[in-house]
Amino acid sequence: MMDLHCHVDLYPDYGEILSDIENSGYYVLSVTTVPSAFKGTAYLTKNLANCRTALGLHPQLAHQRLNELPLFDSLCGDTRYIGEVGLDGSRGYTEYIETQKLVFEHILNKCCEFDDKIITIHSLNAVDEVLELLKKYPRSGIPILHWFLATKKQVSNAVELGCYFSVGPAMVNSARAKRVISWLPRNRVLLETDGPFAKTDGKPALPSDVVLVIRYLSELWGITIDQVQDVLKLNLKYLVSSKNA
Repeated sequence: MMDLHCHVDLYPDYGEILSDIENSGYYVLSVTTVPSAFKGTAYLTKNLANCRTALGLHPQLAHQRLNELPLFDSLCGDTRYIGEVGLDGSRGYTEYIETQKLVFEHILNKCCEFDDKIITIHSLNAVDEVLELLKKYPRSGIPILHWFLATKKQVSNAVELGCYFSVGPAMVNSARAKRVISWLPRNRVLLETDGPFAKTDGKPALPSDVVLVIRYLSELWGITIDQVQDVLKLNLKYLVSSKNA
């Protein structure tokens, strides 16, 4: 299985998260929030063959770390994975939305120089704006919309753009999120935790906690847990074997 959106460097207990990644054997994408954290985060998991590190610049930090874009550019060739990036239109960040767009567009444009990027994207309260930029830069990479909260029409638009969707344990405890999950095509669903920010039983979610999503999808789709796992494994295999359009 997989956890395609996990903030490994931000867990309070490195031993716990690194042990969970190793023991689960899951394919884990360790996302970063600023380019300056990339090398240190990659070092944390250097002995874990099943973990990859993504290069990110989180939209909530875009206005503070605009100066790190040259560093992002210099590191972009070091990893196939980009994230966490995107836009955030929630209260407290709307005043910086133009800076966020500048940063996100710069990142997408840079990614167009490559043919294999996989991008995990934050789109809270800014779904239309995110999709508009993805449409503008179709060669930037394969988008994974993380913790996607949207309308049915927005889901449809995202599917048309070739997006995948990563679903975490915290989402299956939300009526709104469950409604969105019900609209997702099975062949575009992936798993995430968004730990340590997202919690499971009051504790930071760990990659092994994605089993909660698998159980939920089994009920939703009306198939066995083994069949759900087969679908998800195939989705991951297709994702990592794909090149940009």
